[in-house]
Amino acid sequence: MLSNMATSLIMHKRISTTLAKAKALRTFVEPLITKSKEDTTHSRRVVFSMVKNKFAVSELFREISGKVAERHGGYTRIIKTGFRQGDAAEMCIIELVDYNQHLLSEKVASKATTRRSRRAGSSVKKKASPAADKAPAADAQE
Repeated sequence: MLSNMATSLIMHKRISTTLAKAKALRTFVEPLITKSKEDTTHSRRVVFSMVKNKFAVSELFREISGKVAERHGGYTRIIKTGFRQGDAAEMCIIELVDYNQHLLSEKVASKATTRRSRRAGSSVKKKASPAADKAPAADAQE
């Protein structure tokens, strides 16, 4: 079951499952992603022995390892989504951290808007005195 879920996570970058399965999948898939950082025949064989899907292994070594090269662990994120209606099992979404485009775009936008001056009143004072701008213009005409 974990092998199939790991294959789905690698291929789709995000899957919906129960919280217990997601926590078990995290401990299964994060060492595989760490192994994929070193692209050798031995590491490919180790990962293939656990995943058993050559398309998922090639996706892991080709694309995912390049995105997580500078990251030191914490490759997955678990987001709780509520409870399943039939048996009230707690559901969640497990996803690869570097592939959530919505959160990545918010991070870039928030970095640009968080710079604030400690002297916010100085910009208000400059706008409040338009008469000072008119006076030099009047002197220049005379």
